[in-house]
Amino acid sequence: MTSTAAPSRAPDTLLVLLAVALVLAAIVPFVPAGLFAPGQPMSLASFQPGESALGLRLFSSSAEHPGLLNLFFDGFTSGSRNGAAIGVIAFVLTVGGAFGLVQASGAIDNGLRRLVARFGHRPRLLLAVLFVAFSTGGAVFGMGEETIAFLALLLPLIRRLGYPPEVGVMVTYMASQIGFGTSWMNPFSVAVAQGIAGVPLLSGAPFRIVMWTAFTAVGLAFALRYATKHRRIDADDGAAARTDGAGGPRLGGVDHAVLWATAATVVWIIWGVTVAGYYIAEIATQFFALGLFAGVVAVIGGRISANGAAQAFTDGVRSLVPVVLVIAVAKGMLGILGGSDPHAPSVLNTGLYAMGDAIAGTPELIAAWGMLAAQSAFNFFVSSGSAQATITMPLMAGLGELVGVSRQISVLCFQLGDGLTNLVMPTSAAMMGAIGVAGLGWLAWVRIIFRFMLLLMAMSALTVAIAVGVGYV
Repeated sequence: MTSTAAPSRAPDTLLVLLAVALVLAAIVPFVPAGLFAPGQPMSLASFQPGESALGLRLFSSSAEHPGLLNLFFDGFTSGSRNGAAIGVIAFVLTVGGAFGLVQASGAIDNGLRRLVARFGHRPRLLLAVLFVAFSTGGAVFGMGEETIAFLALLLPLIRRLGYPPEVGVMVTYMASQIGFGTSWMNPFSVAVAQGIAGVPLLSGAPFRIVMWTAFTAVGLAFALRYATKHRRIDADDGAAARTDGAGGPRLGGVDHAVLWATAATVVWIIWGVTVAGYYIAEIATQFFALGLFAGVVAVIGGRISANGAAQAFTDGVRSLVPVVLVIAVAKGMLGILGGSDPHAPSVLNTGLYAMGDAIAGTPELIAAWGMLAAQSAFNFFVSSGSAQATITMPLMAGLGELVGVSRQISVLCFQLGDGLTNLVMPTSAAMMGAIGVAGLGWLAWVRIIFRFMLLLMAMSALTVAIAVGVGYV
């Protein structure tokens, strides 16, 4: 598939991070390293100003305060089995490989195409089913760029049903980003952010499930209303139904097995987190079990060879190497600042104190709204959810704690600010690719969903207010 979107000229996220690392390395020698008193709650009153700076190091054998050239290695090896960076990196790579096997089985593709074939003669029902399916994909699998291929497949049907191409974008890419931004288990944003913020992995799921349901319902209502209003009267539904229904693939045993296994894994993960106390290692194992099952079934069913299954897993892992590099560099930058331990001398602690002191007395809700606005604005520069989490969460989680905002709410502000603004950010390659395939310019797309975006932002602010009001932790 060839995208008509213009190639992105924005600098690579890795280059941005390396530039930031250089700036931090230049600043660190001039900022005293402070700490919050051990044994006391992290607060402005418990801060102890540092008497000296950490100093600039190009190379160091100390993992606690690495030099600039240690950035990658110490970033990769920091943390533990259940935390950033090494635990989160292992989690991301394992999940990537598992999803590679699930995709290689063809079950997801065939399932979506079957939906189109079955409901093509009932266009509003078809749009609704597609919207919910892609929103679920965004919430569970972190769907983004993958929707572009599905959009290209669906556009001929969307047009034959009398709908303009932007409706195709709404029920695929837009739906996936609503799911992405309101997910309860997205392994590439929520899980990464929670791991870095020190929040139990996939905790707070019930609140987020309600949030996902509400946002998906509102998004679906908007898409259906727009589609109905802009549908051509002379659309030949019958021809569309005959053409697409006859050509739809029948789901085979492999498809049924993998799709049911995927649904069962979601239930298993929810049970594991809420009942059995599963954490990052166990959840990674659950995803790996799904991938292994999908791979074995696909090989036995003749979809792929054993070597093809191994290659699919490898390709899935490889596709997330850029994410891993970003996580490692972000953790390496924390090392340059002296680490993220609030009870050990670091420039990060000094910065947190300075910002916390500047907004001291600000009501918790206002502070949380400020964090939501900051995350939304930052997404212009770094549109990758996992990258934004690794850059902003160490700072936002600590800053929120200083002003009374729980770390869970800090993660909530991140995911809403990051995921939903992907619908309009011109620096998002996935968004530009999707509207490019549909033949839409960026300004035309923004004009179409501008008011809807304002509604999403208002709902996000209301969601954060409810989270503050109920003491979401």
